[in-house]
Amino acid sequence: MGIYTAMRTAVGGLNAQSYALEQISGNIANSQTTGFKRTDVSFRDLVTDSQASLQGPTNVQVMSRPTNDRQGDIAGFTVPTYMAVAGDGYFVVGTKTGEVDGRAVFDSLDLYTRRGDYERDSEGYFRNGAGYYLKGLPVDADTGNTIGSAPELIQVTNDLLPARATTQIEYRANLPSYPFNANADPDVPDTELLNPVSFTNDPRASGDGFVQAQDETTFLDSSISGGAITSYMPSGASLNVQMRWAKLTNTTGSETWNLFYLEDSQATGTGAQWRNAGIDFTFDAAGGLTSPTGTTFTLSGLTIDGQVLGDTTVLFGTNGLTQFDDADGAVQVTDLRQNGYPAGEFSSVSISDGGRVVVTYGNGQNVEIAEVALATFNADNALQKRDGGVFAATADSGVAILGATGRIVSSALESSNTEIADEFTKLIVTQQAYSANSRIITTADEMIDEVLNIVR
Repeated sequence: MGIYTAMRTAVGGLNAQSYALEQISGNIANSQTTGFKRTDVSFRDLVTDSQASLQGPTNVQVMSRPTNDRQGDIAGFTVPTYMAVAGDGYFVVGTKTGEVDGRAVFDSLDLYTRRGDYERDSEGYFRNGAGYYLKGLPVDADTGNTIGSAPELIQVTNDLLPARATTQIEYRANLPSYPFNANADPDVPDTELLNPVSFTNDPRASGDGFVQAQDETTFLDSSISGGAITSYMPSGASLNVQMRWAKLTNTTGSETWNLFYLEDSQATGTGAQWRNAGIDFTFDAAGGLTSPTGTTFTLSGLTIDGQVLGDTTVLFGTNGLTQFDDADGAVQVTDLRQNGYPAGEFSSVSISDGGRVVVTYGNGQNVEIAEVALATFNADNALQKRDGGVFAATADSGVAILGATGRIVSSALESSNTEIADEFTKLIVTQQAYSANSRIITTADEMIDEVLNIVR
């Protein structure tokens, strides 16, 4: 019976090497498949239960050994929606099951992949080259934080970005200790100051708080430009907010300024043209702001040429307004921005490093709408491999855990982790082992023939 056992063992070896050849073939065939994870094989001996001194020959069992946790090379591409995962993590994807009324319907089951060649389809979903659809977490437009914890399909439409009204202006500047306005004469004290006696009404914050149109020249000659910025109404209509500063006092350690903005460029006669912001800005001898004590102030009921923008917060921050000497005697504006914008047409979409889906509009706005979800598993190699380079969670792999430690690289793809040279080396070894097993069968057959010839 030993000869027949040897033949059966050799047949088992042939089957094992055939299986190994299948895996090598699949690895080589997918050497150019994006995000592909090769499958190696491992062999295990099977021992017949018997006394140590009488043990029979051992058979062989072959098993696949996934390499899901082995990184492939990452190569750069020019497609802005391509991405790769550097390190741990899988993209969460869904499967399209059909259409209802011309719109896609998706399976609720989450699958996982390293394949990152995503492009927008006709409905704005991100579909990779194997036909799977990308999922992520929505991003709050105001805070920039993600919303919820369950990944959902990411969709980017071609809709207009609605206009956003200006509610905040960021303004940081240095006011010169001596303003060189048209009236300023260094040889004549206080000529650089705003003199309320020169006006029909008192334009200071403590007075009526505005400059009449008939006093515009007097006002311009006793103030200096503070910059201008375009702001936006809820409809997207633009407003030009022009600002000027006027110094009121030279009291050492308590020098005071007022801020004005152009309220009505078409005003005439006694009509209000430049509106006082209504605040005394006071600086100490070192040029630091002592009043107001906060980091913001409000332009109440901001109105420009009849268009009511409403209460607008001006944010200057800590040390954002100073009064240091300036050779030009002018206001040096270091930051002047606002948070409004007009409506904008869809222009393009890209995925940033870190996995934020960014939509660019014709008005220059870049809006983050979603963050690509990355999942990890306690046992990557226990995932179930499916067509198209995707994996399904199993009881052995554990459930998906969002928040993988890997990072997303934009405009890049992960290559197959198949190494052709290694596969050819394994191919040579497998071929030799297969030939050796077949030789055992041939030898056993010859030995059986010898036994039969004895009978003759």
